Amino acid sequence: MCAALYILSTVTGYVLTSALLLKCPALLHRRKQGVFRSRHISHRGGAGENLENTMAAFRHAVQLGTDMLELDCHLTKDEQVVVLHDSNLMRSTGVSVDISDVAYVDIPPYLCRLGVTFQKECYCEGGDDKRIPLLREVFENFPTTPVNIDIKVNNDTLIKKVSELVVKYDREHLTVWGNSNNTIVKKCFKENPQIPLLFSMPRVLLLVGLFYTGLLPFFPLKEQFLEIPMPSIITKLRDPSRLTRSQRVFIWLADTLLMRKALFDHLTARGIQVYIWVLNDEEDFQRAFDLGATGIMTDYPTKLKEFIEKNSIRLSKE
Repeated sequence: MCAALYILSTVTGYVLTSALLLKCPALLHRRKQGVFRSRHISHRGGAGENLENTMAAFRHAVQLGTDMLELDCHLTKDEQVVVLHDSNLMRSTGVSVDISDVAYVDIPPYLCRLGVTFQKECYCEGGDDKRIPLLREVFENFPTTPVNIDIKVNNDTLIKKVSELVVKYDREHLTVWGNSNNTIVKKCFKENPQIPLLFSMPRVLLLVGLFYTGLLPFFPLKEQFLEIPMPSIITKLRDPSRLTRSQRVFIWLADTLLMRKALFDHLTARGIQVYIWVLNDEEDFQRAFDLGATGIMTDYPTKLKEFIEKNSIRLSKE
């Protein structure tokens, strides 16, 4: 009887302590400090309004007042850091060759029409700018705009060169980098621990596991940005009638586990920003902000700006 009471009191104490620290993490963790917070993030510069990852797209987004540019980086044959999503140029240029096998001067231009990955049956018609830019051009043209860099391949030289560019242009306080691959994120942190990190996919899974077991309030986190998809948008990108029952169950379960206001509020209180991607309609914008997301990543920066202004959504300073 005494042993049972002891176990019960111990479990009760743990649960209460966990609940308290979930709400008030400052009791155990020092809040992470950052010089910028982003609510409006332009995915690939705004791939639904201009050809993705072009200077025209970035310029348009910055002129609109976006809080952050999201972009992707690869390395060319002559070791130039380019802003490009795919490792192979077929989808973007019509030429089936890996970017790592082409010198920068020989890269073909973008096609005139590209599909918008996160908008069903939608295409973007390009303007005059069809050139794949260098990362340094983005830094030179937008020196005060925060940039979210997805390191697309596990390449030590790419990671080193991106870090060197960030340092050269004095952007360690205006850059966040990483990838879903945990090996890449570890290398990024080792190369330059001063550049804030994204959570990798294994770390996201760990985060969710810690949250549901009540251990998250006790666990230190080195990352400063949680960047996750809203699983429910999959049903808008694919024909629902073609989804199997197991696929629908998986989407529902993933959405239920990931989209948790208590989780987002806890991370925000610890100074960790929560970005949800890639959202392109008002229903999803509203849901993300209602859940407590710091910011939204979109292919349509104009649409998101209008939504934010119409709904008087302000970025919390907490």
